[in-house]
Amino acid sequence: MKKYVVSSIVIVSFIAYSFYQRVFGMQSTPVISSNQTSRLSQNSPTVTPTPTLAPTDTPTIAQPNKTQVMPTPTSIPTATPTSAPVIASGYKDGTYTGDPADAFYGNIQVQATISGGKITNVQFLQAPNDRGTSIEINSQADPVLAQEAIQAQNANVDVVSGATDSSQAFVQSLQSALDQAKS
Repeated sequence: MKKYVVSSIVIVSFIAYSFYQRVFGMQSTPVISSNQTSRLSQNSPTVTPTPTLAPTDTPTIAQPNKTQVMPTPTSIPTATPTSAPVIASGYKDGTYTGDPADAFYGNIQVQATISGGKITNVQFLQAPNDRGTSIEINSQADPVLAQEAIQAQNANVDVVSGATDSSQAFVQSLQSALDQAKS
């Protein structure tokens, strides 16, 4: 009985492996171009492949009494960075200090510098600094928040993971500074 079980496992494994190779194109069947299929006899089981394909040829797999067209590869779209159009913000030039906002372990207060109607700098005047964890979190999150605000040209920035309270307090303080800067 053991022999039959082991034999069955081996056979099933071989069939699964063969199927896997066929499905994922790992078969060693020669590939020929479509303009060469006319030279093939329908009853001929062998094919002499050419070493290279022209870029315009559609690759095919030769099989006895049957020709299948393989799908042509498609390119994967890639994102290319582009600069966003500059939109007039309506901010008056100057330096504006936002109201302090509660970040659970302390207050966050920012100062926004507007030049040419755009946010050019955001500085932290206050940040939680009585605990080592607060200092570590804010030392990493604050520069990210300030940079995002400058890029976005508003207070609508993404919350920094692990610094949710600080991020929300930053948004509140910056928004109060930008409210003062609106013309």
